[in-house]
Amino acid sequence: MILCFATNNAHKLDEVRPLLSSRFELKTLADIGCREELPETGDTLAANARQKARYVWEHYGVACFADDTGLEVAALNGAPGVYSARYAGPARDSAANTRKLLAELAGHPDRTARFRTVIAYIDAAGQEHLFDGIVPGRIVEEARGTGGFGYDPVFRPEGYAETFAELPLTVKNRIGHRGRAVAALAEWLATRG
Repeated sequence: MILCFATNNAHKLDEVRPLLSSRFELKTLADIGCREELPETGDTLAANARQKARYVWEHYGVACFADDTGLEVAALNGAPGVYSARYAGPARDSAANTRKLLAELAGHPDRTARFRTVIAYIDAAGQEHLFDGIVPGRIVEEARGTGGFGYDPVFRPEGYAETFAELPLTVKNRIGHRGRAVAALAEWLATRG
């Protein structure tokens, strides 16, 4: 089955491909000829995921899924949340986002946080389905590790001593938010044949 992942983010592809490639032929936006920036103006993760998937389905006529991910920090009332990629400004600068987050949490005793991914899947008939993946954890005091991307160097998942950036990709995929959401999507698709 051909399945389009509505992204050109190489890091996301690296996480998702091993989870789906054995059962699906995964296509990217570039593979289907989509070069434009997808709309992402929703005020929730689900709204953004829906908006991106719906755009691809309406303009390219292919079954696809899109995700939106946010880091939700308890001490910041759930921020940066839906604005995670643009937390320090419109440039989507991961290093600047991380610096801003650490500065806002400096000296704060509550560093609990969670990563959440929402996937919107639109099938060939235009029917929409949502899948959620959540991983709880904590924000560490300073960045550690060289793997991953975004906030991975400062997020330590519950039950681990390492940050996402210190863990092997295979472990991150197994326990991570995107991996959990993709696994839910894959399981659902498998039940549909």
